[in-house]
Amino acid sequence: MESSESIDASANLLKKDAANNLLFAVPKKGRIFNKTMDLLKGADIKYVRKSRFDIAYSSNLPITLVFLPAKDIARFVGDGNVDLGITGQDMIQESGLSEAVDPLLDLIGKRIVTSFVEITKKLFMELETVAVPENLTTKISYVSGSVEAACALGLADGIVDLVESGETMRAANLKAIHTITSTQSVLICNRKKHSQKNSARSILIEKIFKRIRGVIEAQQFVLVNYNISQNDLAKAVAITPGKKAPSVSKLDEGGSYAGWNAVSAMVQKEVVVDVMDKLELAVSIY
Repeated sequence: MESSESIDASANLLKKDAANNLLFAVPKKGRIFNKTMDLLKGADIKYVRKSRFDIAYSSNLPITLVFLPAKDIARFVGDGNVDLGITGQDMIQESGLSEAVDPLLDLIGKRIVTSFVEITKKLFMELETVAVPENLTTKISYVSGSVEAACALGLADGIVDLVESGETMRAANLKAIHTITSTQSVLICNRKKHSQKNSARSILIEKIFKRIRGVIEAQQFVLVNYNISQNDLAKAVAITPGKKAPSVSKLDEGGSYAGWNAVSAMVQKEVVVDVMDKLELAVSIY
């Protein structure tokens, strides 16, 4: 528990920072905390966070990091309290800032247990064609964790939960019957608050966006380099088109490889072995 004095002190610091620094909300713990910390490191946002303190100052950029529960970040960004935030898409939907509803009929009028009450209410309001949650025949109850245990304990007929690998769900003898939405970690910004494209803060936001995108792309792609004869160049480029286009340069015309080219292309890590196999089968490379 935090004392009211520490909360007030943090609020006062943020009010001062808002005038000069970009306020960047990040998860303080949970499933996406470590990945977010890796993104910040890759984007070269340097900071030191004091123990038990939810505000940290970047030492190399005019940024104040605000560590918040992931479920609160979308609301803080939406209300304009912070400039940027990283959270899960499911958290954005739960905050009421986005909607995602698919048809589902099997559990209407039954007992549903979930940690995502707003998403679940919206789903069943659509299914039951009611305007307000109070008119739902489906009983939706909130639990903060161990949702999958609710059915085994006789507390629910079904659950709405976030599933990654599905192992915990299967261990509880449950099976997925419907996907409401897919989720991933996302970087969010309040567009209304930062509509001026050339302001210092908007330029900084764009810089952070590009850095984080670069980190993610570096994790997903590898640079493949090979030499290819001019006769096989078109075939090779078709196999390794790169993200936009490969880099092609002629080798030294005076050497033993006249008529050959050096090619560099970005290839997704998960398919790079298959791509190299295709190259070796289709053309002569070295």
